[in-house]
Amino acid sequence: MLSQIVRPLVQTQIRLLANSQKTRETLLETVSRWLSYLGVRACVTHLAPQSDKIHVCLSVSKPESCDASDWQKILQHLEQSPQTDEFSSDTYDRMSLSQQNKLARLLAYLIQAGTEQPSNWDEISPQLERLNLDKSILAGIKSALKVPQSPDQLLKGLEPDLAAIALPIAVSIVWLDRSINQKENSALMALLEAMK
Repeated sequence: MLSQIVRPLVQTQIRLLANSQKTRETLLETVSRWLSYLGVRACVTHLAPQSDKIHVCLSVSKPESCDASDWQKILQHLEQSPQTDEFSSDTYDRMSLSQQNKLARLLAYLIQAGTEQPSNWDEISPQLERLNLDKSILAGIKSALKVPQSPDQLLKGLEPDLAAIALPIAVSIVWLDRSINQKENSALMALLEAMK
């Protein structure tokens, strides 16, 4: 599993950063190196502590595995679309009712896949709220959790745009417990495949 490989590397890197006399240079190099493992050529253009976080700005070149025409489409779409910080109610409201329903059911499935016991909304809700999800999508997930979800039905004919919206939220949900099981991993891979 990806988490079993990555977690020890992250822990080692954190210790290295904590004990380094050149923390800034080490962190700059680390961010670029980690992204290079994913085939992304990135340069850190700004790095500064900000409250209890580290603010990082990147300049990213076309990934090695990215087709040139796809990269151009990405750049054009970014230029044409307004800047947003997170999944907003605006994004959700522009989706059709069937897309909203499918998104809620997909996210509910990932929650169900992450535990062997029935999902308890009172325990899950505070964790999901930390992800800054809109109240409408939270209500949809709550409703969808009442019945078991079928990954085959959910992923069959999934639209690439909906998969692209679902994937970052799905990753955040799966990573809430800091581990990824086989069912969760399969669902994430299917979302990636649906985006192609």
